[in-house]
Amino acid sequence: MSQPTHTRIRMFNTKDTYPNQSLDNDLCQAVRAGNTVYVRGQVSTDFEGNLVGLGDPRAQAEQAMKNLQQLLKEAGSDLSHIVKTTTYLTDPRFREPVYREVGQWLKGVFPISTGLVVAALGQPEWLMEIDVIAVIPDGWVPPQA
Repeated sequence: MSQPTHTRIRMFNTKDTYPNQSLDNDLCQAVRAGNTVYVRGQVSTDFEGNLVGLGDPRAQAEQAMKNLQQLLKEAGSDLSHIVKTTTYLTDPRFREPVYREVGQWLKGVFPISTGLVVAALGQPEWLMEIDVIAVIPDGWVPPQA
């Protein structure tokens, strides 16, 4: 039997995550494939399902970054190994508060970045979303907390 080529982190079904919508999709928050980690778009909802920062794009970005930090840790990486970000905003005026917050978390990392303004996200309360791709360098050992 061959070894799995990837690891799925925090698997879930959308009927639990989006009870106000009739969806039934099996997804996960992150996938580690070899030395690459792909993280699903993170929003201002914490892992217990609580919305953080209603109406506040900066606070929502802070929660999304906390989520990213935790997911990358669970995958064996960390924020310093992010190579690409994609940020979605529901209003161009949110760019400065969101990018300032994200920038504080990624100071000195220098990822490539794409930013988009979209009509809406998966829930009307979400003002921003960010997904990332990160790596796990050969021989890297995560710091002990």
